[in-house]
Amino acid sequence: SQYNAVDTNPLSVYIMQPIWNKIIKIVPLWIAPNLLTFSGFVMVLATYFLISFYDWDYTASGTSPGRVPTWVWLFSAFTTFCAYALDSIDGKHARRTQSSTPLGELFDHGLDSWATSIFVLSFFSLFSLDNGKTGVSVYRMYTYLSIVLFNFMCSHWEKYNTGVLFLPWGYDISQVVLIAAYLLTGVFGVEFWRKPFLFGYYITDALVIMLIGFSLFLSLPQTLYNIHRAHIKKTLKNDSLYEGLLPLVSPLLLFILLTVWVFFSPGNILVKQPRLFLWMVGVAFSNVICKVIICQMSSTQPELFHWFLFPLALVVYTAISGLLGWTEEVVLAVFTTVITAAHVHYGVCVGRQLSEHLNIYIFSLKKRVQE
Repeated sequence: SQYNAVDTNPLSVYIMQPIWNKIIKIVPLWIAPNLLTFSGFVMVLATYFLISFYDWDYTASGTSPGRVPTWVWLFSAFTTFCAYALDSIDGKHARRTQSSTPLGELFDHGLDSWATSIFVLSFFSLFSLDNGKTGVSVYRMYTYLSIVLFNFMCSHWEKYNTGVLFLPWGYDISQVVLIAAYLLTGVFGVEFWRKPFLFGYYITDALVIMLIGFSLFLSLPQTLYNIHRAHIKKTLKNDSLYEGLLPLVSPLLLFILLTVWVFFSPGNILVKQPRLFLWMVGVAFSNVICKVIICQMSSTQPELFHWFLFPLALVVYTAISGLLGWTEEVVLAVFTTVITAAHVHYGVCVGRQLSEHLNIYIFSLKKRVQE
C-alpha cells in the first residue's frame, strides 16, 4: 500500500518543517534512511539508560540539589533534539534518495511505538516520586504512560481503518516540551519544578493538564472524526464494525491485565519496581502495536489475541492470587527480560524477511545482487 500521511500541526508546518528542510541538505546522499531512523532510536535509548543509571528508582529529583549531574540533563536535551530531527527527516531523505519502501515505513513506526514509552519514562525523572506536592505517584506515572500509549494506538488504529496516517498534533508539541524541560532542568536544576508557577499550581500540573487535554479533546475526537468522514465518503478499508474494531482488542486486554496487576499486586509491584514495570508496559505495548502496523500495511486482519497476553495472564494470575509471594519482583524481572528479548528478536526477523522480500539492505542503499 502507498504510504499516506497528513500533517496539519501549525508548529510542525510553520516552524519545524523549514528547520528539517535545512538540516536534510547536510545529510550525504549515500546514507540509508533507515540508518537515520535507527540512530534516532539509539539516542532515545542512550538518554533513557543514562538517566536510569543516576535515577533508577525515580527519587533523584526529590533530593536537593538533585542527584543527577547537570550535564546529563543538557545531554538529554541534545540527544532528544537529535532523535526528533532524525525521526523527522528520515522520510524526506528516503524520498530524496528515491528509496522509500514499506520496510522503511515499518521500521520508522515500529521504533516510534517503542520510543514513545521511553520518552515518557525518561521525562518522569524530572519530577521524582512523591515529595509532597510536586512529586508524581507511581500510579499517576502508570496512568500518564497509558494515556500517551493510548494516543499512539489511536493514530495507528485510524490508519488501519482509513489508510491515512494523520500525524497527531501531540507529537511535535511533546518533543519541543521535552527538549525545553531538559534544558530548563540543566540550567536551573530540579528545584525549578518545585516552585509554584501560576495561582499556586506547579508546572508539573500544567504539563499533566496539557497531556490529558490533548488526548481527550484533540487526539481522540480527531481520530473518531477522521474515521467517521471516511465512513461517509465510503473510503473505509474495512466493511464490518468487527474488522474495524479488531486491532483494539489486544491493546485493551493488555491494558486491563496490567491494570489488574498494578492494583491487586500483594507486593505492591509498581511501588517496588516502577522502572522495570513501566519498561515492561512499554515493550508489551510496542509489540502489540507493531502487529497492528504490519496488518495495516499488508491489508491483513490482526489476530484477536496477541500471544503476549497468555504468558502475561498467567503471571498476573499467579501474582495477584499470592502464589508468587516474595518472588513477584524476580518474576517481573524475568518476564521483562524475556519479552524485551522477544520483541527485539521479532523486530530483527521482520526486518530480515522484508529486506529479503524487497531485495534491499536495511542499512545500505546498495542494491542486493539477485541470487
